Amino acid sequence: MDRTDEDLFASTGDGAAPRRLLGLRQAVALIVGVVIGAGIFKSPSIVAGLSGSADWMFAMWILGGLVSLIGALCYSELSTAYPHPGGDYHFLHRAYGRATAFLFGWARFAVITTGSIALLAFVFGDYMQQALPLTVLPEGWGATAYACAVIVVLSIVNLQGLRTGAGAQMWLTLAEIGGLLLLVTAAAFFTDAAPAAAPALAAPDTAVPVSFGMAMVFVLLTYGGWNEAAYISAEICGGAASMVRALTLSILIITTLYLMVTWACLQVLGMQGMARSEALAADVMGIAFGASGEKVISILVAISALTSINATMIVGARTGFAMGRDWRALRKLGQWNEASSTPTVAMSIQCAAALLLVGIGTAFGSGFKAMVEFTAPVFWLFFLLSGVSLFVLRRREPDLPRPFRVPLYPLLPLLFCATCAYMLWSSLSYVYSQSLGGLNAAWIGVAVLASGSLLLLCLDRKDGASAVTTRPVP
Repeated sequence: MDRTDEDLFASTGDGAAPRRLLGLRQAVALIVGVVIGAGIFKSPSIVAGLSGSADWMFAMWILGGLVSLIGALCYSELSTAYPHPGGDYHFLHRAYGRATAFLFGWARFAVITTGSIALLAFVFGDYMQQALPLTVLPEGWGATAYACAVIVVLSIVNLQGLRTGAGAQMWLTLAEIGGLLLLVTAAAFFTDAAPAAAPALAAPDTAVPVSFGMAMVFVLLTYGGWNEAAYISAEICGGAASMVRALTLSILIITTLYLMVTWACLQVLGMQGMARSEALAADVMGIAFGASGEKVISILVAISALTSINATMIVGARTGFAMGRDWRALRKLGQWNEASSTPTVAMSIQCAAALLLVGIGTAFGSGFKAMVEFTAPVFWLFFLLSGVSLFVLRRREPDLPRPFRVPLYPLLPLLFCATCAYMLWSSLSYVYSQSLGGLNAAWIGVAVLASGSLLLLCLDRKDGASAVTTRPVP
């Protein structure tokens, strides 16, 4: 076990620790599954409306892939130098201390991870209700029943063990990719090209779109989630080399799929049709196969949501596990089932919290969705701090072995941090212009961090003199 792993597990003395059980293909399936969610069925429409031309639209999706690849290279250095199931939590802990790490862990548990699971579960429920309606339930309850069922079933699957959860992830990701390729095939062979896509020899519009920045916000949001690979860094076979390959290969696969889907929508609908469409994939499949095509796309979106839920559950529970190892008051979260190689307590609590949020979402409807989305600045704040931690840790621990180093350092990490800073500013600007329940939406993120700070004070008092050191000793 790596020296950095020993720092984590020495405090509990129970001997249970993650093992390297994930192969390269399973790691890629997990990363791709986290990233490709329902967003790819909506974002191309928004980007098309903001980009102004097909050339700029494709350039933005390629740029999004390049930015993600740069970020993946930065995370490759962090996750290979500090392999740890805590992922970002561990990087923040080493760079800034456990107080900052705890606030991140709290935000992740309270909204970022559990909120994502709940929202994806609603997406799954809505589309499954369209494809296979539960007519025996009162109107409006079918989607909620599907949402609760998928959370419970996938939690049980993952509680069976890492191999079981990763195996399910492999098949779900293959089904998701197959569905996207079906969409591309429908555009290529079963439809006629849209009139707007015909003049391919026209001179391209080289002027930068006025809405370039806003379009890139949606592009990068659709690429979001590859950083979750850091949470399996201590469990992937092959060590550093496999980690770098998994991240790089995943970004290349995702970028290729996104470009293919965008081309398919452009081929069938044209730029104006894409910009006006409320359901891109459904429109494409409807033109290709009629009503049956729309039914197929409902199942495809449901599978995409299912894939992201399963992957998010696997990586999300590991943050709670890492917090349990750092805080004595939370030590039950830090229990690791060696037989199944799963943080069973953290996984179970994550399931219960997601179900609670589904209940809240059912009660408040779109208000719950808005509440989760309005916490985006909190995510980008900690994402930026994770990027900066690469500089902090290189300076603080210059002699630590780093199996992989970011090429063109410090240029690429600076570009990554600048992108995170821009996304933080953009999300703050958007949230500040919104309101929820008569209050400025910016207060939602503040409330999440403030509640975490109060909980932090309570934990500090409970731990007292017996608390572990603020920063792990190298």
